[in-house]
Amino acid sequence: MSNSKLESVEVNPNQPHTAVVIWLHGLGDSGNGFAPIVPELKIPDSLPIRFVFPHAPVRPITVNNNMEMRAWYDIASLDFNHRADRTGVETSAKQVEALIDAEIANGTPAECIVLAGFSQGGVIALHLGTRINKKLAGIMALSTYMCEPETLANEACDANKNTPILMAHGQQDNVVPVFMGNAAFKVLEENGYPVTWQDYPMQHSVCLEEINHISQWLQARLG
Repeated sequence: MSNSKLESVEVNPNQPHTAVVIWLHGLGDSGNGFAPIVPELKIPDSLPIRFVFPHAPVRPITVNNNMEMRAWYDIASLDFNHRADRTGVETSAKQVEALIDAEIANGTPAECIVLAGFSQGGVIALHLGTRINKKLAGIMALSTYMCEPETLANEACDANKNTPILMAHGQQDNVVPVFMGNAAFKVLEENGYPVTWQDYPMQHSVCLEEINHISQWLQARLG
């Protein structure tokens, strides 16, 4: 599976792009889920950004009675400490890294690439972004948590030790409770990352205030 190329939905600007955002969806969603957010970000034409929304592979999910759906990894337990299947996380991280490598090969330097993700996608963004040996423009982790936070200190690559990380979460999230996101934020902070935290009065979703904040953050990182 790790060698198969991820299919993606692409939203390209009207002129040659100078930066790329790779944005990973959540459990049961697809790359189509977040593609409509691009016009809502109101990125100015002077900053041509290419957005790539890959589809996660379809796999059975243990906690959903083995129902098959798009997922970056299996969820075998809802236990907060063991929710993410490490093997699946690593496999998906390799596939997403291949997407990053493809953008670099097409002429966009890693320093002009933001890795973003929502929920399960955010788990991959945090896992890969802290371990990849290429300096990224930024890491965005929305309504998400961290796979095996205790391993970060030993496994982190120095390439992104100074890369800005944006974490955002809904205060009423009943899928990924806000304390799980905040715990990941604190682990990143303790490990010296320049991470910022924002929460909003919403559930496991995205709100207009957050979209505006994401837009400002992306423009600051990629402008």
